[in-house]
Amino acid sequence: MASHLHLRPRSETGCIHHVTPQSAGWIYVGFAVHRLAKGDILRMDTGAREFCLVPLSGTADVAVKGALLGSVGGREGPFAGPPSSAYVPAQSDFELRATSPCEVALCSAPAQGRLPARLIPPSEVGQETRGKGSNTRLVANILPDTSPHAESLLVVEVITPSGNWSSYPPHKHDRDALPAESQLEETYYHRFNPPQGYAVQRVYTDDRSLDETIALEDRDVVLVPRGYHPVGVAHGYDLFYLNVMAGPKRIWKFHNDPAHEWLLKA
Repeated sequence: MASHLHLRPRSETGCIHHVTPQSAGWIYVGFAVHRLAKGDILRMDTGAREFCLVPLSGTADVAVKGALLGSVGGREGPFAGPPSSAYVPAQSDFELRATSPCEVALCSAPAQGRLPARLIPPSEVGQETRGKGSNTRLVANILPDTSPHAESLLVVEVITPSGNWSSYPPHKHDRDALPAESQLEETYYHRFNPPQGYAVQRVYTDDRSLDETIALEDRDVVLVPRGYHPVGVAHGYDLFYLNVMAGPKRIWKFHNDPAHEWLLKA
């Protein structure tokens, strides 16, 4: 039985994913992926949402309200170094013109338009290594909660090496119970190197009213409306995922599954 949390690409080119709060059955996070040929143009009015444009491969020029903001991208693929992105505020419009074949993610969340449009160069993307042993993963923070350059959005990229686990020990962020835990919806966009790889992601709650285990392939999306959400990648394949989070407060405070929290002390 197919999981309603598991979204496969709906096409090979053009808009291959389009997640809205309405389609996901939640309130905050929007996510889309477009695969563009050189010269293709994507235009959008942001309305009451802010956007972070993250090229996973290729390059594109971004204009906001008719003024050229600059070029973003430059990677051969998501495993080839930190991202170059663009922030576009609410109550504006943007045009993205692919200057090479380009795969770009559109991350969005509610906002009022209080902040200016800006480029986010790789030099501003904080990088860190989390975990130890087979729990090691490499994190690139595009819009972390410490960044003042977004109203609602949290955006991060993670590379999980062959055979490792990520988002692990299992944690959740589904209660507005600060300072202990924040309420954040989340999407995962998965890519593999080599691309025929696969991974497994589990999404579950304490009472198991939600408990799904999903077999992932290249360019799949997983929705995390609530619950713990660890992911493990098969031996021989590196896993990349792009996370988008948003909720009533722009802060990331998570709660570990008590059954597995002992791993942090082992």
